[in-house]
Amino acid sequence: MEARAVLKYARISSRKVKIVLDLIRNKPVEEAMAILKFTPKAASPLVQKLLASAVANAQNNFNMDTDRLYVSETFANQGPTLKRIQPRAQGRAFRIRKRSSHITVVVAEKE
Repeated sequence: MEARAVLKYARISSRKVKIVLDLIRNKPVEEAMAILKFTPKAASPLVQKLLASAVANAQNNFNMDTDRLYVSETFANQGPTLKRIQPRAQGRAFRIRKRSSHITVVVAEKE
């Protein structure tokens, strides 16, 4: 039995999110929350809220014991990219890519 939470169209590159997700994978929920609280990365607050949502889903929808939960699976896929243009010298243009990502956190009960 597992519970999941998904955040779509987060305005942060999936590459930056994956660094934070690697820190909490296969950790107990309490330890993962502590790691996220003290990790100075832009993705940390997003993943922390997402993990809290996954735990709430497990508790309310599947009647799982929150003390036995661990982060079983985490991944971030690339979302759509907003393309913008910045003017450069001599009439040229520089493309700015504002990337987004879809983040998924899955929690399960320890056997």
